[in-house]
Amino acid sequence: MEEAQEGRWVRDAVERRVIKDIGAATNPLRDGRMDPFTEDSWHVRIGRIANWAGVLRLAARSGGWVLQPVAGHVPPNPAGMAELLSGIYAVGEQGEIWMRQLLKGELPPEGEIAKAEGFLTGPGSVEDLELFFYD
Repeated sequence: MEEAQEGRWVRDAVERRVIKDIGAATNPLRDGRMDPFTEDSWHVRIGRIANWAGVLRLAARSGGWVLQPVAGHVPPNPAGMAELLSGIYAVGEQGEIWMRQLLKGELPPEGEIAKAEGFLTGPGSVEDLELFFYD
């Protein structure tokens, strides 16, 4: 976000459209409730997080960006759309891992689920991503 806010990255039309499409495709359908969504089942909570992974893979393909691992890596300067999508993707990909574990009967770490929900939805989160761009 810093790259965009300081003018080193100005999104093009494709990048703007992709951000809007990501927001439409990942609507948490929370019925006005804020995260963590403790009233929802584990399947719904984790599914809501895991859905981001598929959406971001499609977004990356549509723009020709390559998703890269982010843990332990410093993004290039200036960062751009590939780095932004990769950072968000890491959370969605973790949701997919949690879903596989849940399907085997392993309960997920509730605190980590709540952190992922907070990162993806609610005020100041990825859900509000469009507000952080000034272009």
